[in-house]
Amino acid sequence: MAEDNSYGDNRQEQEEALVALIEHRTREVQHLRHRLSYYESQLEEAVKRLQDSQFKLARLRGAASSTKNQANETKSVKVERRSISPVSCKQSQSKAELDNGTKRVKVEPASPVHVNDGPSRKQLQSKPELLIPAVFQPVIPAAAKTSRSSTATAQVSSSVSNHSNSHAKEKGDKTLRISSDCEIVQNKEKGTKRKLEHKEHKELIPLVCNSSKPCIIRCDTSNHISSQHKRKLRALALCPVNDQLFVTSALDGVVNLWQVHSRGSGASLLSTTDCSSQKQRRWPEDIAWHPEGNSLFSIYSADGGDSQISILDLNRTQGRARVTFLEDKPHVKGIINGINFMPWENACFVTGGCDHAVILWDEKDDNVWKPKALHRNFHSSAVMGVAGMEQKQIVLSVGADKRIIGFDAHVGRADFKHQIDSKCMSVLPNPRDFNLFMVHAGTLERQLRLFDIRLRQTEIHAFGWKQESSELQSALINQSWSPDGLYVTSGSADPMIHIFDIRYNVKKPSQSIRAHQKRVFKAVWLESVPLLVSISSDLNIGLHKIA
Repeated sequence: MAEDNSYGDNRQEQEEALVALIEHRTREVQHLRHRLSYYESQLEEAVKRLQDSQFKLARLRGAASSTKNQANETKSVKVERRSISPVSCKQSQSKAELDNGTKRVKVEPASPVHVNDGPSRKQLQSKPELLIPAVFQPVIPAAAKTSRSSTATAQVSSSVSNHSNSHAKEKGDKTLRISSDCEIVQNKEKGTKRKLEHKEHKELIPLVCNSSKPCIIRCDTSNHISSQHKRKLRALALCPVNDQLFVTSALDGVVNLWQVHSRGSGASLLSTTDCSSQKQRRWPEDIAWHPEGNSLFSIYSADGGDSQISILDLNRTQGRARVTFLEDKPHVKGIINGINFMPWENACFVTGGCDHAVILWDEKDDNVWKPKALHRNFHSSAVMGVAGMEQKQIVLSVGADKRIIGFDAHVGRADFKHQIDSKCMSVLPNPRDFNLFMVHAGTLERQLRLFDIRLRQTEIHAFGWKQESSELQSALINQSWSPDGLYVTSGSADPMIHIFDIRYNVKKPSQSIRAHQKRVFKAVWLESVPLLVSISSDLNIGLHKIA
C-alpha cells in the first residue's frame, strides 16, 4: 500500500513537472512569435523610411543640378523636362532606382545597426495581442523554436567580433543592416505618444501563500564566464526588446554589452565602453535600458558638480561620441542611487538620490531630457529605489528612512505614504499583476515584502533567508521577478541565489543554488531562453540553465 502511495506521489510530481514545462514552453513560443511579428513590422517601416530619404536626396540633388546648368548657359537653350535621374549614395551600399516616377529600392547588407534605430518609441505601432494556447497544446520542436528565435534576434553594435558575426550567420540570423557611414536623420514629431507593448494583467495576489508545497525549478547546469571587468561588478540589466542581450557595469567605469548564445550555452562580448563620469571619473551607480533598447542611461553622483546622467548610444559607431552627458543637474548632493523608466506612454524615467529627492525626466526632443522634481521632502533620508506602476501613473520610492511613498505624477501629489520596521533598499513591481510590488528591506529572514497597492499600508507577505556571512544586508543585493511573476530570485552576501515561490506559504526560500565563489549581486530571468544570468564579486557571470 505504501508503495502504491509512493508511486502515486511520484507520478503526480512528474505530471506537475511536465505541466509546468509545457506552460513555460508555451510562453516561450508566444514570446518568439511576438518578437517575429514585431521585427517584421520594424523592417517594413525601416525600408519605407530609407526609400523616402533616398527620394528626397535624389530630388534635392536634381534641383541643385538644374539651377547650376541654368547659371552656366550662355545661350538660350530650350530645357527639356525629364524625370529625376537615379542617384547613388557613395557612402551607402543601398541603391535607389526611379523608373517613370516609381521608386524601386534594393537594400544590400553592410554593417549592422539595431532594429530600433530610427523612429522614437512614441511612434512604434502596438503589437498584436496574443492568444494563449491550451496547456496541453503540442509543443513546437526545439529546432523550430531556435529558428524563430534566431530570426528575431537583432544585433545592436557594429563592433561585434568576426566570431560573433559568423556565429549569427550560422544560426540564420536575418538582421537589417545599412552602411554606418551614411547617417540617416529621422525627425520626431513633438507631443506624440509612444504605444507600449500590450501586457496582459493577471491576478496573482490571490495565489500568494496559497500553497503548502513549492514548485521547484530544476537547474541542470551552470556555466561561468569572465565578466572582462577589472573591478567588482555593480549592475546587470536585460534589454527590454531582446532579452538575449544584457549589459554589465562595474567599479572600473566600463559597461560591457553581451549576447547570449541561442541555446544559453554561453555568451559573447559584443562591445566595451568607458562610461566614467566627466569630472570625478566615477563609475555608474545604476543603469537602465531605454524602452526601445537602443541606448543605456547611467547615473552617478551630485557631488562636485559632476555629471549626473549619461546616455550610451548603442547604434553610434562613428563620428560623434557614443557617450553623452546631460547638462541638467537637479540632484543637489550625494550619490544617485536608482534609475528606472516608467511603464507609461510618454517616454520618461525617474531617479532617486541621497538628497532625498525623486526627479522625473521627460523626453522633450531627440536625446533632450528635462528634469522636474516630484518631491524633495517626503523622505527624511536617502532615496534608495524608484519604480513606476501601470495604473494612475504612480511613482513608487523607498528610502533608508523606512518609508514607502506612492506619488501620483498625473495630479502632482502623494497618493499614499507608509512606513515599515526596517530601512528599504529597492522596490520592484510585478511584471504580470499590476497591483503587486515588492520592497527589499534590511531585516534578516524578512528581507522581501509584498504589497498590494490597493491596500495601501497592508503587507500581504514577507519572506527572506538566513545569512551565513556576518555582513549587514547590502543595498547592492538585488532581486528579480520571473517573467510569469510567480518567482523571485535574490542575490545574497553568501555565494547563493535564493529562489522564492510566492505561492509557497512559508518565509524561507523554496530553493537555493550555490552559484558563485563569492557574494552574488543579482540574478535575472530570461524569457526567450530558460536561463538565469547572475553576477558576483568573483568577477564572473553565471549562466544557469533551467529545465
